[in-house]
Amino acid sequence: MQSSPLRVVVAKPGLDGHDRGAKVVARALRDAGVEVIYTGLHQTPAQIVATAVQEDADGIGLSVLSGAHMTAFAEVMKLLRHEDASNIVVFGGGIIPLDDVENLLEGGVAALFTPGTSMATVVDWVTTHVGASRESLGSVPS
Repeated sequence: MQSSPLRVVVAKPGLDGHDRGAKVVARALRDAGVEVIYTGLHQTPAQIVATAVQEDADGIGLSVLSGAHMTAFAEVMKLLRHEDASNIVVFGGGIIPLDDVENLLEGGVAALFTPGTSMATVVDWVTTHVGASRESLGSVPS
């Protein structure tokens, strides 16, 4: 029996208007069979989490190029805990200094992809890790 496709919300939090990377990732995931919900530009962490909960998402991918990565990721993680939705895997990418990468990973972000990461690497990680997270929770086959 085949299970339903992974569902991932791809979002651009804050005032960052550079969405090419998010759109490239969204398309690569879609082409790999992942159901992608792209929220568009200028989303608040609350809007992102609400979308993920409403859409029964398995993962949230954040793209942050504005320098607000510490705030955006932390707020999304906090809101997921508040919504009792910590099972949603959070990953992301952007221009993030290595020291901040370590802090974000310690704060619960599952993975971060910086410029130069291949789409194959991102897709493989998402399908492996987000899918594994879903399976460990006992997803319902369609």
